[in-house]
Amino acid sequence: MKMMWSSVGLTAAFLAGFALRGVVPGDSTAHAQAAQRVFELRTYTPAEGKLDLLHARFRNHTVRIFQRHGMTNVWYGKPMDAPLSQTTLIYMLAHQSREAAKKSWDAFRADPEWTAVAKESGVGPVKVESVFLEPTDYSPMK
Repeated sequence: MKMMWSSVGLTAAFLAGFALRGVVPGDSTAHAQAAQRVFELRTYTPAEGKLDLLHARFRNHTVRIFQRHGMTNVWYGKPMDAPLSQTTLIYMLAHQSREAAKKSWDAFRADPEWTAVAKESGVGPVKVESVFLEPTDYSPMK
């Protein structure tokens, strides 16, 4: 099962990098190549029947709150095939560094708006898997 998650995550990371190459607004490609950043691939599995509530929470609140805390939203997706399509949200964030990611997550978790949204959303506990990635020297997105 762990190998399947790794495959799903790596595939999602590859597709996100390829799809967003030159599309993501921001610095020119030459300038962006000089910047070092890390990517965080996160997989969320809520309790049965709660996936739609989780998508609504991200759509209506979480993405915006991430931005406020210095996290760059790169990609959000869901598996196309069952059973994962029924139970899983996968997304990718970019951070300036691992240390910046820790600071952003700490600020996010302490944010009063987030605390209220999490409580009111009805999603409940979510299983979270997080993998930090760094681009290879040949990656089109850095």
